[in-house]
Amino acid sequence: MANPGRRKKNTAPVPVIDLFAGPGGLGEGFSSLPGPGEQQAFKIHLSIEKDSIAHETLELRAFFRQFPPGKVPEDYYRFLRQEISRAELFNSHREQAEAAKAEAWRCTLGVETAAAVREKISAALGGADRWVLIGGPPCQAYSLVGRSRNMGIKNYDLATDPRQKLYVDYLQVIADHAPAVFVMENVKGLLSAKVKDARIFEKILSDLRSPCEAILSEGRTTSSASKAPKYRLHSLNPNSDHLTPGILSPQDFVVRAERHGVPQARHRLILVGIREDIDATPGHLQLSEKPTTLSTALAGLPRLRSGLSGELDGAVEWKDALRSLITDRCHGIGKDGRESGEVFARIHQVLQKLRVPANGRGGEYIPTERPNDFDEGGWYIDPRIGGVCNHSTRSHMRSDLYRYLFAACFAQVNKRPPSLSDFPNGLLPKHENVDRAIATGHFSDRFRVQLPDRASTTITSHISKDGHYYIHYDPAQCRSLTVREAARLQTFPDNYFFCGGRTAQYTQVGNAVPPLLARGIAEVVYNALKE
Repeated sequence: MANPGRRKKNTAPVPVIDLFAGPGGLGEGFSSLPGPGEQQAFKIHLSIEKDSIAHETLELRAFFRQFPPGKVPEDYYRFLRQEISRAELFNSHREQAEAAKAEAWRCTLGVETAAAVREKISAALGGADRWVLIGGPPCQAYSLVGRSRNMGIKNYDLATDPRQKLYVDYLQVIADHAPAVFVMENVKGLLSAKVKDARIFEKILSDLRSPCEAILSEGRTTSSASKAPKYRLHSLNPNSDHLTPGILSPQDFVVRAERHGVPQARHRLILVGIREDIDATPGHLQLSEKPTTLSTALAGLPRLRSGLSGELDGAVEWKDALRSLITDRCHGIGKDGRESGEVFARIHQVLQKLRVPANGRGGEYIPTERPNDFDEGGWYIDPRIGGVCNHSTRSHMRSDLYRYLFAACFAQVNKRPPSLSDFPNGLLPKHENVDRAIATGHFSDRFRVQLPDRASTTITSHISKDGHYYIHYDPAQCRSLTVREAARLQTFPDNYFFCGGRTAQYTQVGNAVPPLLARGIAEVVYNALKE
């Protein structure tokens, strides 16, 4: 006879609510963590995103997750191969499509009423007490680049910028629903951001410890003010003293993604809060034994050529445009230029052997055969696709193609990206501030080639503007990174399809949390909850 005093262990997935979800990187990491038996450790009950295109991506991935691992129907892969439309996919699997639409809610926090958000989240949780809130308020107002850009806006005042208050909407959900654990992600620039000489981050830490008090001080109301849950804040940084959170410094919350298996030097603030009535202490993120390099992450992707902007674009025209550099004296690369150096010898070697890649400029789907050395254990692999999605190149001005070629060859020879001072005069951009950039070093890496044997630089939403900071290391391709390559560096699996046009796809990828890092965070949180 069973012991009536023993409680049955709950093995159901832990519910998750995802705010400011973007395309779903943070949620993907939590959803992919295996739990006991055949269960997943976590299950997304609701994800909230305001952008219409990112929401399409979020909803599509929610549909994918309605099926057990390995049981996703062939129709999904037919959609990836562009054999059927999204509507046809959803109509063929209506139950899962309706569940996905219920899970991914298009909503603008701060505009939608607090009552409506409260009702939606309560319905999604269904009375659960042991659940996790994740998300990162949009960071444009905090980032160093964003603050530099804002300085150029007449009468700009950070104190009145609505974006710097978006974390209050995150606080509102904590105050209203008292999650067992919350995970908040944001840019490192938040550490130095100030409003009226007061550091924003210090106030955010204080608010997160006592969210109900913070909400009331903002003139808002909360449904749980009488309970007033408080939180202990923890760092996941292996170098921090996470066992004594009272002495944590702001820098202790910085997580360096490249130390945890992500092939990208992405440094972000990760704050974990545990409700004070829960006796649990999270550990820290596991360090990877061996760094993942850019070339490892991009292995197996088809070679592509760039496009020509502002002139006739075709395979022949592209090849002729590049080979014309061999005799183009005005750029300092031709036969009367500085061809004696090792970099210029390398350029000549590349141009002499130049071949147009078989897949041209790529596309939204490219059928491919995997090479024999393709890593079957990679986090991104899904052989059922039969090819690669979201892998098409941009068009670039001829002058920029020359700069990309030079930068990639320079990096091969010198094992570092060139700065503007390394470029021949004929390849310097025609900008008024070039001389100042060379003299001061400010933005002197405007043309940044990514090195194959290292982690990439941070993939940000700026990749949607131009490819100058994300030049492919292979000079024979002479181009910037594609959406799929950026997604690989962000550790999205290849079966994760990004909706919308290419610019919108780049923006989604750049704004996301790397799922592989998110999975590491999820493991720490899950182990703490098991206590």
